[in-house]
Amino acid sequence: MNIDVGVRLRNIRTAFGISQRELARRAGVTNGLISLIEQNRVSPSVSSLKKVLDGVPMSLAEFFTLDLGAAPQAFFGTDELVELGNEQVSLRLVAAQRPGRQMSVLHERYAPGAATGEEMLAHRGEEAGVVIRGRIELTVSGATRVLGPGEAYYFASQLPHRFRNAGREACEIISACTPPTF
Repeated sequence: MNIDVGVRLRNIRTAFGISQRELARRAGVTNGLISLIEQNRVSPSVSSLKKVLDGVPMSLAEFFTLDLGAAPQAFFGTDELVELGNEQVSLRLVAAQRPGRQMSVLHERYAPGAATGEEMLAHRGEEAGVVIRGRIELTVSGATRVLGPGEAYYFASQLPHRFRNAGREACEIISACTPPTF
């Protein structure tokens, strides 16, 4: 199978809603290079194509195998959320298989007494969430607060943090973090 790299790059770029200029900025290359590749006036090396695809972001494998005829899934039933946790701390991930996903969106559920562990978590990025039901004790960089329904949090994920349900009922949170950690 022979793939037209220029046409494929243009189709992927437009499917993701990215202009040539924006892709060039993200990838750290010139706008002219993107234009030349899309017109098939230059054939990029593997390393050059990888650099350009990092601006989408997309791997080389995704570039060559992505079904451009299929629109990315936009809606997800409850049975399509991927469970990453356990019975005590349920972490259900939205759009787990989405190519180029740039954030993690979770439906979290903490059983009474459940916690993310005794050790503090820390990773790059930012995270935020809104408590939907119950109460959660959140510790971020030594500061602790109990949040209830309608209350929210937003912090740099590099700060040591942990979650604990200190209440007698289950706690539910809708959260997001970027870049994706799951």
